[in-house]
Amino acid sequence: MKTLLIISGGIEAVPGIQLAREMGLFVVVSDINQNAPGFKYANDHILVSTYDVKGSVIAAKKYNDNIRKLDGVMCIASDVPHTVASVAAELGLPGISIETAHLAVDKMAMKERFYSSGIPVPKFKALDNINELHSTVKKWGYPLVIKPVDSRGARGVIRLIDGINLNWAWEHALSNSSSKRLMVEKYLSGPQVSTETIMIEGEGYTIGFSDRNYELLEKYSPYIIENGGDLPSNLSEKIQNEVKTIVEKAALSLGITNGIAKGDVVIYEGKPYIIEIAARLSGGYFCTHEIPLNTGVNIVKQAIKQAIGDPINSYDLVQKYNHYICQRYLFLSPGIVQEVSGIEKVKSDNNVKFLDIRIKPGDKIREVTNHPSRVGLVITSGTSRQNAVNNANRAISGLKITMNIT
Repeated sequence: MKTLLIISGGIEAVPGIQLAREMGLFVVVSDINQNAPGFKYANDHILVSTYDVKGSVIAAKKYNDNIRKLDGVMCIASDVPHTVASVAAELGLPGISIETAHLAVDKMAMKERFYSSGIPVPKFKALDNINELHSTVKKWGYPLVIKPVDSRGARGVIRLIDGINLNWAWEHALSNSSSKRLMVEKYLSGPQVSTETIMIEGEGYTIGFSDRNYELLEKYSPYIIENGGDLPSNLSEKIQNEVKTIVEKAALSLGITNGIAKGDVVIYEGKPYIIEIAARLSGGYFCTHEIPLNTGVNIVKQAIKQAIGDPINSYDLVQKYNHYICQRYLFLSPGIVQEVSGIEKVKSDNNVKFLDIRIKPGDKIREVTNHPSRVGLVITSGTSRQNAVNNANRAISGLKITMNIT
């Protein structure tokens, strides 16, 4: 029985942990949270922060040498490819290089690599001080985006538009950067898509392709808040193929020849531009639920096989169907949760494929400023794109949440 270390025991990693167990693997999960949800489903666990690279390497080597030999390491729905790569390098396991992982978590280094490789990206530059921000705004004009080079989950990401307080935007972004490094880039308006690609010996298979939903962009401005996505994409086959091509080229430019590449892409004036590439499986249940429901391909299973060095049958990457799937998030106004009901009734709807509600009475809800501000989500199917969207909206409205607004 092979042993797989999954770095992160968060709630969104649970389906992947369960799948690995179903595949007959001995699963070890690492997380600093003693009550990490994933621990319940694992064979064993290691108590160490997923972001503590050195600590994770030491803990993994100790486990490998003294308890049980590790055959693979990966992360699911957690942006820690640098931790995964460092453990893999120390133990001689399959995985991306440490250099590739660094490029994947440093947004400035990533953009520079894309630019030098001829990958289309929005105009960008590093910011050394607040005066540079002001001068860049004067030269480039609005809209722009300021972001930490090392954040995740849209933390500290601000859309700069006319009338915004630039000093506030600078301080907010800076407060979300552990390295205190910021960058700015042009905000390109147009449809955005999320992709999920598995690279095998330098060849890309883009299995996931979702239109990102930004209907709440103005409501939560200047924060950039995504409200789920829709599959299959409404983009033309030509544009979809162009997106897949540049995502796979971008993955290769980072050095991802074997592994997962999660893409964020915008279509601006008919041309795709790479916003970011993550060297990991996606969050939001995109990889574990939406892609299999839409395509019939279990990309997480293939990623697990890749992590432990097992061969992948190309037939398992062939799309079996193209079902309509919609995902929508649940956001609440600031306040104290008084009551949550209607969950079981919503789940009883055959079109509701997955429902995740993360709040309970007494929880304090803060202002929506980033993606972790979501308090739940629903994934639905439908007979058409609009029908799937309607089913998702109906499911959200079917939840009865009483708040004491602050």
